[in-house]
Amino acid sequence: MAATQFTHEQLDAYWMPFTANRQFKADPRMVVAAEGVHLIDHTGRRVLDGVSGLWCCGAGHNRPEIVAAVQTQLKTLDYAPAFQFGHPGAFELANRIRSIVPGALDYVFFANSGSECVETALKMARAYWRLRGQPGKTRLIGRARGYHGVNFGGLAVGGIANNRKLFGQSVESDHLSHTLLPQNTFCRGLPQQGRHLAEQLNELIALHDASTIAAVIVEPVVGSGGVIPPPVGYLQQLRQICSANDILLIFDEVISGLGRCGALTAAERFDVQPDILTLAKQLTNGAVPMGAVVASRDIYQTFMDAGGADYQLEFPHGYTYSGHPVASAAALAALEILVTEALPQRVVAMSPHFEEALHQLRGSPHVVDIRNYGFAGALHLAPCPGEPARRPFDVALRMWEKGFYVRCGADTIQLGLPFVMATAQIDSLLAALGETLVELA
Repeated sequence: MAATQFTHEQLDAYWMPFTANRQFKADPRMVVAAEGVHLIDHTGRRVLDGVSGLWCCGAGHNRPEIVAAVQTQLKTLDYAPAFQFGHPGAFELANRIRSIVPGALDYVFFANSGSECVETALKMARAYWRLRGQPGKTRLIGRARGYHGVNFGGLAVGGIANNRKLFGQSVESDHLSHTLLPQNTFCRGLPQQGRHLAEQLNELIALHDASTIAAVIVEPVVGSGGVIPPPVGYLQQLRQICSANDILLIFDEVISGLGRCGALTAAERFDVQPDILTLAKQLTNGAVPMGAVVASRDIYQTFMDAGGADYQLEFPHGYTYSGHPVASAAALAALEILVTEALPQRVVAMSPHFEEALHQLRGSPHVVDIRNYGFAGALHLAPCPGEPARRPFDVALRMWEKGFYVRCGADTIQLGLPFVMATAQIDSLLAALGETLVELA
């Protein structure tokens, strides 16, 4: 493939998301194809994908099963109206999701992204308490360093300051502390210290009163905030406190769900039952935008019981593309791959090798912490003076030049390996990362 040069006129119109537009347009990094665990750039280079696209292509890129499912669906039904009408694929997919999520999570509401899923879950939580005769339960509680998308509700409960400060006040919310503790530095897997931090929820309850709090939302394993696994017992303690105070617990599993933690959900992996769970990135293996909000039977039945006449809307919320036929087909094919190829089990089997190779980078220049769980990992880097995000950005660009894609996020380099990545590929990725840290010392 011949290298392609891009002009200012070609690049100017697109306002890119979560991208330094000025820097990119001066030095564009174009992806034009993908195959397996590789991206292919506009010069024809094969770049090893260390982030599964963006945490979403765990089964590898361009899976023929998903391609075939999408092509077949497009030939049959490209779009069906989402309001007051249905199509078989969405119902089949809802039942498929019901079969793989834990406990009493029985009802699936479709959205198109993780951000939309979070917005849906937060609205669902507030509306639930209003229907239960407790309209004062409106406050939402998130966690520092948490990421819950970019809509106003998700920004409110999110805990990444740079994502929030430009947009002013949004939804009434409060935040628990993150669970990074000095004594857990360079911990492998779940940290042993930190369960007590869940007790901060009791302090917020004492401050605001449980009668004002609708829900607590957390990522079981923090993703974009820097891959922060929960301390042993922490999620269980949150569940106990929420149950004791009539507060809904929402697990945002947009990143942790569908294989990355070594199970189909982190809720299953940690044996904690949330009231609402969100899925998105891995749902279609990244092929078509889609998300799902899975709610408990009690929540769904509350809406149905208060719905009034049978023609009236029980939940006045939704999206033009909710349960889109093509997305549904892609998701059914992607879930079939996850299950038949036992990809979560492969993550369990391979993650010790990933963990060992990742922690070999301890002692590399600027590395102040390493965290991992399943097929997610992060290097926490010491900041450049006055420029906390500069060093990870420089590392990520140097890695791209070498033929490896890693993610820079705030003060971390993040890895979200494809579930199908081989041990030799893991080793080459982490060896290149070690070399890069030395080169930029």
